[in-house]
Amino acid sequence: MSKGRLLIVEDEPDISNMLRIYFEGQDFEVETALRGGEALEMTRQKLPHLIILDILLPDIDGFEVCKILRSSVRTSHVPIIFLTQKDERSDKLQGLELGVDDYITKPFDIEEVRLRVQRAITRAEQQSLTDPRSGLPSGRLIEEQLRRIIHTKSWSLLDVRIKDFDGFVDVYGFVAGDNVLRFVAMLLNEIVDEFGTPEDFIGHAVGDNFIVITVEDVASSINEQLKRRFSNEVLSHYSTIDQEQGYIIAKGSGGRDQKISLMTIAIGEANSTQYEYADIREITKVAAQARRQGG
Repeated sequence: MSKGRLLIVEDEPDISNMLRIYFEGQDFEVETALRGGEALEMTRQKLPHLIILDILLPDIDGFEVCKILRSSVRTSHVPIIFLTQKDERSDKLQGLELGVDDYITKPFDIEEVRLRVQRAITRAEQQSLTDPRSGLPSGRLIEEQLRRIIHTKSWSLLDVRIKDFDGFVDVYGFVAGDNVLRFVAMLLNEIVDEFGTPEDFIGHAVGDNFIVITVEDVASSINEQLKRRFSNEVLSHYSTIDQEQGYIIAKGSGGRDQKISLMTIAIGEANSTQYEYADIREITKVAAQARRQGG
């Protein structure tokens, strides 16, 4: 099982490849980028658990990359570790102002890099900033977004739940279940990137439950696309036999076989025009009720 997704942004191929090979050997999923613009695009497409970011890049420097990531709702929570050529106080101060999480000075000890990476990821998880499986914002960050929108206009919250997920995990196991959660996180990012706005928020509330905060005008498009693509693409997580028969067999109470439907997506919506919300719990309650009623 992967320990998390890393994005290494480094224009020196020797350093980039060395870090990639080492962390893949440590059971991380690793992607690399040679330029800052490429890193921004890759982050939008597939959210990493942590970014190792060189300050000196050939197009835009690491400071600008960090600034852009920190200014976006969807990427502001991602831990960033700077790679620097030398221990410059000015670099550290500028990085701290931008919200960088740590610094590593070249040449570096690879074991120290591993410890700093693991510490940053663990700290984000312990502070309820990210879900360890999807890498999406969770807990406190979701609450902050709900408090941000409650007194504003033209927003929509989509409550997204994977139906029959527990039955899938019972048959296929927890590793396969985690793969489905990562698949949904990637799918949400792709759809919101195409149909949403740059300020849309995607969160992983708990287990099989995700949320999207967007504007009312595009909520229906995101809803429709998510249901359509999920129903088609989730089939790859099943065996050929289960795909063909359209259900899976699990052991029920008393050891008897029972049929479990293939996973689908249920979505409920709450928006700013429905009510005058007094508390953030009212928002999630309305969305969850709409989902249970078949939204």
